[in-house]
Amino acid sequence: MVLGGALVKAIVLNGIGQADRNLDYVGEIAADELRGHGCKVESTILRDLAIAPCMGCFGCWVQTPGVCLIDDAAREVTRKMIQSHLVVYLTPITFGSYSSDLKKVLDRSIGLISPFFTRINGEVHHRKRYAQAPKLLGVGIAHKPVGEGARIFEALIARNAINMHNKAHAACVVSEDQSATEMHDLMRAALHKLGIMS
Repeated sequence: MVLGGALVKAIVLNGIGQADRNLDYVGEIAADELRGHGCKVESTILRDLAIAPCMGCFGCWVQTPGVCLIDDAAREVTRKMIQSHLVVYLTPITFGSYSSDLKKVLDRSIGLISPFFTRINGEVHHRKRYAQAPKLLGVGIAHKPVGEGARIFEALIARNAINMHNKAHAACVVSEDQSATEMHDLMRAALHKLGIMS
């Protein structure tokens, strides 16, 4: 897809952990669907990167604005996030939330927003740091059956989109027992909700 004359850049943050490697095919389906919509896709398998947990020092806010003090792979991942038009969170759903590999990266991306506050819909949130914020697609992988965890995951994506000032957001939840065709259909519908059409 072309956005203002430029190819849409998408980064897939694959948060599938070592124990769930058998689910990597879902990441391939997501990347294929994005490419089918004309996106330039970069898939990042987070489990293969050395990423330390956030120290909570807030250095990314006050000492080196926008850049984490920890010099590891998370710096490059967060740089690519803010330079993309679309960020995809791909994760097994764990108690309605993200995998630990994805959560580490999201914690480390706090520097992408400002330490100062603003009101959004009557709530207090951090201000934007950068003029551009990508769209957000959450792809949750549920162990059958899809239930309450899926609803919680979709709400989490919506709340994180507010916090990170994403221009638009969508979530889809796929189940291990679904066919590739069913997964493609769910992801396609979510991309259409984001205005990304082939």
